[in-house]
Amino acid sequence: MSSHILTAVAWPYANGPRHIGHVSGFGVPSDVFSRYHRMAGNKVLMVSGTDEHGTPIQVQAEKEGLTARQLADRYNRVIAEDLQGLGLSYDLFTRTTTRNHYSIAQEIFKGLYANGYIFAKTAMGAISPSTGRTLPDRYIEGTCPLCGYDGARGDQCDNCGNQLDPEQLINPRSRINGETPVFVETEHFFLDLPAFADALGTYLQSKQGQWRPNVLKFSLNLLDDLQPRAISRDLDWGVPIPLEGWEDRGDKRLYVWFDAVVGYLSASIEWAARTGDPDAWRAWWQNPDAQGYYFMGKDNIVFHAEIWPAMLMGYNGQGDKGGRPGPLGALNLPTEVVSSEFLTMEGRKFSSSRQVVIYVRDFLERYDADSLRYYIAAAGPETQDTDFTWSEFVRRNNDELVATWGNLVNRSISFAAKNIGAIPGPGELTDADRALLERGRAAFGRVGAELERSRFKNAIGETFAVIGDANKYLSDHAPWKLRESDPERMRTILHVALQLVSDAKSLLTPFLPASSTKVHEMLGGEGLWTGMPELRTVSEPDGPDYSVLMGDYDGQARWESVPITPGTPLAPPTPLFRKLDQSVVDEELHRLEGDPRD
Repeated sequence: MSSHILTAVAWPYANGPRHIGHVSGFGVPSDVFSRYHRMAGNKVLMVSGTDEHGTPIQVQAEKEGLTARQLADRYNRVIAEDLQGLGLSYDLFTRTTTRNHYSIAQEIFKGLYANGYIFAKTAMGAISPSTGRTLPDRYIEGTCPLCGYDGARGDQCDNCGNQLDPEQLINPRSRINGETPVFVETEHFFLDLPAFADALGTYLQSKQGQWRPNVLKFSLNLLDDLQPRAISRDLDWGVPIPLEGWEDRGDKRLYVWFDAVVGYLSASIEWAARTGDPDAWRAWWQNPDAQGYYFMGKDNIVFHAEIWPAMLMGYNGQGDKGGRPGPLGALNLPTEVVSSEFLTMEGRKFSSSRQVVIYVRDFLERYDADSLRYYIAAAGPETQDTDFTWSEFVRRNNDELVATWGNLVNRSISFAAKNIGAIPGPGELTDADRALLERGRAAFGRVGAELERSRFKNAIGETFAVIGDANKYLSDHAPWKLRESDPERMRTILHVALQLVSDAKSLLTPFLPASSTKVHEMLGGEGLWTGMPELRTVSEPDGPDYSVLMGDYDGQARWESVPITPGTPLAPPTPLFRKLDQSVVDEELHRLEGDPRD
């Protein structure tokens, strides 16, 4: 029986192009997960978009001589193109500046307000003395008053995990320009997080043994000091506050983090409308058997494991104050928050301002998307911080993609094409033949079990163990020595090897969709193997055109061993991956250091 799987992917901020550190957290893992579940027969809805409100957008717009909307338009397109280039199979990748999103974000606010979980009060707001603009909590750093950590943010301390308000920081400073903010009294709306302490505790405790331990431990620790959280800000760029006396004000908007997490729901509703069934989203959001998986980097855990569940509970009327569901109906809480750790680069934090960065589009201009996808799956920051190095990237590309998987594909298909011209049928099978065939069939259960739990390293490791066994089988049985002496046995060995190539192609499809499609074609397959995202231009009534990613992903790929068909014609294969010269390492390090030759 198929399940409804919501893949909710963190919204990249539209103030610049994304680098490979970003997509290692939210992008590739979510796509591997989604492609696997589609192959397994589940009904997947993978949604996200560009996060386009807030002060950072305005700051960057000023730097580039643009309006906030113009900047968001530019980077929405840039980011969508990058994610398309990586083959990320979004059912809808949209943006937060749509009328649909404004409407849904305001609806969630009104539902929370009606149930008593939002209240107004006077608070201290941080203002930039040079611009007069509100500074977001996350754009203020200082020393934590609780543990003394010097890199605490204005919303929380990553060292001790406690929530903070920016005025609590010792020696606060703006991350934008380093100046000391001015704190002034201002009226804001707050989400009453303490009213959800018991409900959140019960919810999180129910995830023991299901979530990654680091994510669950961090989330549970947050419950010790829940404080009301501001959900409005003094600025003119964002979603208007939908209350009488507030909605027409030009100086107050919903805080960007509030409307951004609502994006998962608004994108689902937009997807449904664009596919001709406006209520289709409900199967993923209101069906009690549906499952929702949220993918992001660890700096977003608090918003997805605490604040978004609280917002959903409040809208449903499930906090201490009770209430009733709003007009959208009761909404499902996240099944799992799948958070990755951080990716560093050559021992340093990614930093666009310091040029410690490689942007996705620059990477894809020089290297294959599947090479990056493989690196992230096999060596990415799944459960601990991981360092990307060019030497390790080249090694994994050459030793694992080229010399292991590419070698199995090339020598199996090449020898069969040259000596037979088609997939051969099997003769009498030996114990070794049967053992390897069973190894390939059984791998779907083992690898699938790891993917169900978002254990991508284990999954791809097991797949490459199967590939290694197939390579050893081919070397041990040496069909090239049997052309004259035992052609029937030669054909049987090739049949077994090609069946393992076919199985491995399927096992690798979630990780390497583009190259797996090539293997499908090398084995004589016709038609769509697995779908790729399309960049489409859409619009809303009386609204501007904008870019989205959508796609048809219902190809032939299935999560099972499918017998190959003897007699299928084979042609000599082309190399599956490109071997990289060691000079690549020096070239990329020169770029990283700003070598004047580049």
